[in-house]
Amino acid sequence: MDPQLPQTIDAYLERIGALRPARPDAAALRELQLRHLTTVPFENLSVHLGEDIVLEEKALLDKIVAGRRGGFCYELNGAFAVLLRALGFRVTLFQARVHGDGGRLGIPYDHLALGVETDDGTGPWLADVGFGDHAERPLLLGDRADQQDPRGTFRIAQVPAGAGGDHGDVDVLRDGAPQFRLDSRPRALDDFRGGAWYHRTSPDSGFTRSPVCSRFTPTGRITLSGRRLLTTVGKERHETRLHSDEQVLAAYRENFGVRLDRLPPEGGVGVEVGVSASNA
Repeated sequence: MDPQLPQTIDAYLERIGALRPARPDAAALRELQLRHLTTVPFENLSVHLGEDIVLEEKALLDKIVAGRRGGFCYELNGAFAVLLRALGFRVTLFQARVHGDGGRLGIPYDHLALGVETDDGTGPWLADVGFGDHAERPLLLGDRADQQDPRGTFRIAQVPAGAGGDHGDVDVLRDGAPQFRLDSRPRALDDFRGGAWYHRTSPDSGFTRSPVCSRFTPTGRITLSGRRLLTTVGKERHETRLHSDEQVLAAYRENFGVRLDRLPPEGGVGVEVGVSASNA
């Protein structure tokens, strides 16, 4: 074990404004997920700034804790898994394929999600701090009924045999719409390198099209997409156009705690501007 890990975990808890839980139970998991979602942004800025994305635990902690940055699913849920394990939770990494337009499934290892077991016997839970606009609370993996959440009604539905159900695949739905298809076989962080490479390089990936930075707020969420600052409160959406580089840099700093010395290019990575990541 990294001898610096205990201090890093303390700094991680400070980063998300959380106290070390007395025990790794469901209540602690809910609190940790909420605090993570409201403090650590979902962002793809490394893709547009030409920064390397390293799927190794120390590199993820360095970026999110020491660097006070965010990331996309592989980074956010990868780091969150380290935090949860250090606090006594039992964590499994799952790969998922995101449902796109018309229900078309994305690539294998499209998304990284977490299965979490607690010491109170209430799980296992599906925990996720890396899917953008998603559930505020962990979802019960074994429950096939509707699960109410402040962000909508969620359901975990078994996929029919022949379509992946024979492997234990499930679809995660929000308000009746499929979000992603989860493969419940355990994976390792290294397994997601191909998916991360695709999403940082392919013109077909939503992440290469426009820089985006977003996080939960107590009443909705706030998102900076290019020079558009979008604030959602309940069902109301407000947009502010930012005109100068200084305004954009200040918006990153003041709304997300992200301090940049330069802006990511507005034209995306070789494709058209103005389309945000599909699961932001």
